[in-house]
Amino acid sequence: KQRGITEKHIIALIRKYKCDKMQTKREVLLLIKVNPYRPGAGLKPMYIAGRDDDIKEVRQIFEAMTIGVPVRSMIYSGLRGVGKTVLINRLEEIADDYGIFHNHIEIEEKNDFISQIAECAQDFLREVSTKEKFKNLIKKPLEAIKSLVISFNPSNTTFSVSLQDRELYLSNNLTQSLTKVFVTIGETAQKVQTPVCFFIDEIQYMKQEQLGSLIAALHRTNQLGYPVMVIGAGLPRIYKMLSDEKSYSERLFAYKQIGSLTLEQSRKAIEEPAKKFNIDYSDEAIEKIVEITKGYPYFIQQLCQIVYQNTDKDLIEDSDIEYNTNSFLNTLDSGFFKARYERCSESDKKFVFAMVECGELPCTISNVAHNLNKDVGSISTIRAQLINKGIIYPVRYKELDFTVPEFAGFIQRLDEYKQWKIQR
Repeated sequence: KQRGITEKHIIALIRKYKCDKMQTKREVLLLIKVNPYRPGAGLKPMYIAGRDDDIKEVRQIFEAMTIGVPVRSMIYSGLRGVGKTVLINRLEEIADDYGIFHNHIEIEEKNDFISQIAECAQDFLREVSTKEKFKNLIKKPLEAIKSLVISFNPSNTTFSVSLQDRELYLSNNLTQSLTKVFVTIGETAQKVQTPVCFFIDEIQYMKQEQLGSLIAALHRTNQLGYPVMVIGAGLPRIYKMLSDEKSYSERLFAYKQIGSLTLEQSRKAIEEPAKKFNIDYSDEAIEKIVEITKGYPYFIQQLCQIVYQNTDKDLIEDSDIEYNTNSFLNTLDSGFFKARYERCSESDKKFVFAMVECGELPCTISNVAHNLNKDVGSISTIRAQLINKGIIYPVRYKELDFTVPEFAGFIQRLDEYKQWKIQR
């Protein structure tokens, strides 16, 4: 009755699925129950917990941009499953509220950054051109975009030019070409009083040359006072990538680390989605969820989804959490963890096993080498491969950890790891 389900609805479902009324009434209720928890890659939860300060800070930045005050770009870093993508998706909604033009770029090996940033810049010019009085402003930035695309993304056929004209647009310097795009876009943005924000997710997958050019282009645009910024997100290694590429990147960006939720933040992530369905959690159940998930947002969504789906009462207790824990771990093992593990080659897996064998993480590269009975130099290539694949990241000098929370526990549950331990 609380969920607006009548006996008529139940009878209709019983007929549809040809099931016995007395045996399956609870199963039918579970079938039609709306689940308020949404685990997924960047899926927006019904309640975003623990990010109020980050959202407030960006609101202030956007307010400053709209009145012409120079601002620093933002970089968010954190492990998998902490909600980086959820956060920047929310910030994009806020950008709309402030009339800031924005576009979302996700870096992937198959999606070239140059083609994506060029398309985003063209989108901005298309928006500008809808107003007759601004149409004369798009020629200069459009020429810069054309040069960038022709020079560094020749397979793109957006711009058709003759061979003779092509020579006029060709450039061998990516930094110069991208800087011209940013500066001309920024100049236009200032004239039309529309700030621009590029949201870039998975920055750690950017090629070093392209990352360096992006930093230089943004730096020059900021020096000229144009209203263009970047809000980026990625794994923890992006700090080192940025500083290695350009020393001044530390002054160009404001860095924010996104981590697991506190007990109180976790409580809100657990309770708020269920409130509108009149479902409560006991304090013991909440503490149990936080203990199992370590406060990682994705894990909280996944565990609560399973518990909610399998529990048909108004108060969820710690016994319900315990009952569903194995199902939660199996779900993670067959999806979230397995997806990362299957990217590993055989040599990668042994490196991962050796990391887990260290016992405490982060671990030193020398301890990993010791567990593999090899010298450090011989495993440096594997280390680099795993970093590039986003499986591990350097924490401190010569120390390593997994980019996925609780990944060591998953490895310890694998038969393959147990067999490796026996044979080593």
